[in-house]
Amino acid sequence: HQPRPDSAETPPVIRVLALLLTALGLGAEDLSGTLTIFHAGSLAVPMQEMTAAFQKQHPGVQFRLEAAGSRDCARKVSELGKPCDILASADYLVIDALLIPKHATWNIRFATNEMCIVYREQSRRAAELTTATWPDILLDPKVAIGRANPDADPCGYRAVLTCTLAEQHLKKEGLAAALLAKDVQHIRPKETDLLALLEIGAIDYIFIYRSIAQQHGLKYLILPDEINLKQPRLADLYKSVSVEVSGKTPGSKTTIIGEPIAYGVTIPRGAKNNPAAEAFVAFLLDKNRGLLIMERNGQKPMVPSSSASYDQIPTSLKRFASPRG
Repeated sequence: HQPRPDSAETPPVIRVLALLLTALGLGAEDLSGTLTIFHAGSLAVPMQEMTAAFQKQHPGVQFRLEAAGSRDCARKVSELGKPCDILASADYLVIDALLIPKHATWNIRFATNEMCIVYREQSRRAAELTTATWPDILLDPKVAIGRANPDADPCGYRAVLTCTLAEQHLKKEGLAAALLAKDVQHIRPKETDLLALLEIGAIDYIFIYRSIAQQHGLKYLILPDEINLKQPRLADLYKSVSVEVSGKTPGSKTTIIGEPIAYGVTIPRGAKNNPAAEAFVAFLLDKNRGLLIMERNGQKPMVPSSSASYDQIPTSLKRFASPRG
């Protein structure tokens, strides 16, 4: 006969240890069932690694992963009513704007990134590409560029913000409009959809996250911090630019203000497997587990982070955030 860790026969020290392990997502509790995760395309590689690592600890849990532009992920919940246990967005503001308060109650920021220009060795004029020459090269009629759809994907509206910041930083009037009017036939729903076009040579350059370039072994041009949306210390500069995208309801519009890149995660209302969802989010946000995988894939952790919805965060996850203000 072996007493359960929470039974009266178990020594107090063992009971406390078992409760602590459970709170950390490390206990031997029998988590099971399917977890449906809607996530940004730029999280595809680390999410595969994290779910595989989590399953080693909790083999009873199965995963259904759906990658899409973060705004499209949110609309699957808010407009289509699709069941979802966890939503991980490339922009935490997508959760605030499209899901809270009706479809979710809280949001935790967990990682950062930066915009860059990705290309191949075979890309036209690649040998000439520098931080000084890239605008002229991308505007060359013989050169094809790609970007994500701003209405569907944060990487898409961040490409617009990057171009606008570049116009200011380089003092090249009309640069943003010229870049954004070029090669619109290569706009795709999410950033990772552009990789196949780059691979076959249909496009030469992509405005995309640095992490994706690193994960796929692609060449990339690092942009100045004044342009790349990476630095919290430049938040006021980033706020000087904005872009209009589709709003919360069909046919409406909303304005996105530039700010440093920050990913966000939540468990939507009505999640069908809440115990496993909380355990996986705890795994994702742990600096020695999920965040270690994130950092290895080029997405720098920012946990603990301040949260405007701190009071609504589940008790088991509060340690990964702090009240904003």
